Formats: sequence, structure tokens, C-alpha cells
Amino acid sequence: MGQDDVSGITDYDDFRDITQRTLHHYDSVAPRFFAGTIDHDVSQNIAALLEAIEADAPYTLLDLGCGPGRDLKTFRDMGHRAIGLDGSAEFVAMAAAYSGCEVWQQNFLDLDLPDGLFDGIYANASLFHVPRSLLPKVLGELYAALKPGGVLFSSNPRGNNEEGWNGPRWGSFHDYPSWERHVTGAGFDPLCHYYRPPGLPREQQPWLASVWRKPR
Repeated sequence: MGQDDVSGITDYDDFRDITQRTLHHYDSVAPRFFAGTIDHDVSQNIAALLEAIEADAPYTLLDLGCGPGRDLKTFRDMGHRAIGLDGSAEFVAMAAAYSGCEVWQQNFLDLDLPDGLFDGIYANASLFHVPRSLLPKVLGELYAALKPGGVLFSSNPRGNNEEGWNGPRWGSFHDYPSWERHVTGAGFDPLCHYYRPPGLPREQQPWLASVWRKPR
């Protein structure tokens, strides 16, 4: 994928630079990104999150890294209270207009989430932008934002635990054992994981999806 192995970043200025450069890329391509992803079928991922939630519907859900609002609108159309979050100002405006939902502009470095509000957090193609050494902070904040028994869904492009610049975007590419160590280290219990797209040989499944529960 062309990444350099630069694990172990701890400097706040480096985190800020990674965040700003990645978000600048998304701001600059927002309309094209929306057009290119609006028809992607992620119903398997949406079902994986919703089927794991044990509360009574409708659910309060956070779409973390909601982009232009495709899945946010799906959650709302299903009758749930869905809140979006994205660091890109362009995506925030697009998602609010497209979905009709509340959308917060926050980035992973400066999350400010209410404690215990959400039944589920949906992180579809977003957490892989978090540098590996920042994951404990971010996952801890997501853990705190979930209700006891709440569910975290994540889907990330998989790899061999390398991270670095992939063109204008930062990416961290985990295999399942590494990702499990990070998420269980934040206190979550594993529920299941699978690879996407479904029905293809593993070498043609670049996405690792996983579902986790905050203990009651």
C-alpha cells in the first residue's frame, strides 16, 4: 500500500499534522467522495451493529466519521436517533443536509463525547485514520460514550500492522490479532469479526469488520 512504518508517534504536533492533512484531503474531494460512495452496499455492517445491540429500539447511535451522511440517513430512516460526527467541515455540512440528522464537527484528536449516551457506535472506514499510538485514547473515549452493554462496530482496511502516509491520507492497517489487542485493551469484549466483501477469497477481502461490547 506504500505506507512507511513510523509506529510509536507520541508528539502532539505530529498528531495534529496528521489530522489536519488528512481532513484537508477529504474537504478537497468531498463532492467526488460522496458521488463515489453513495451506492456502496454496507448493509452487512449496519446489520452487524444493530443485531448486537440488546437495548429496546429505537437506539441512540453515533456514526463516527460519518462522511457525507449515507449511513447516517439509513439509521434515521430505520427510526433510530442517529448523530453524525466528522472532522471535515465539508462532510459535516453535507451530512446534515443529506440526512437531516444532528452532526458534530470533531476530529479524533479532540473528541468531546457525552458519557454513556449511545447504544451503539458505528465506525465504518474511519478508525484506520487514527495513529496506532493514539488508539488507546480514542478507544477509551468511545468506551466512555457507550451505555453499559453498548456496542462498537468498526470496519477498517486490513494489513500487516503498518501505518503511514498513503498518498494524502494517513492510515493504520491492522490484522485481526493486533486490532483485538487494541480494542480489548480499552475494555471491550469481542463479539465477532468478518472480512468484506462477502463471498470472495480472503485475498480479495480487503476490509476487516468487527463487533465489540462494553461490559454491563
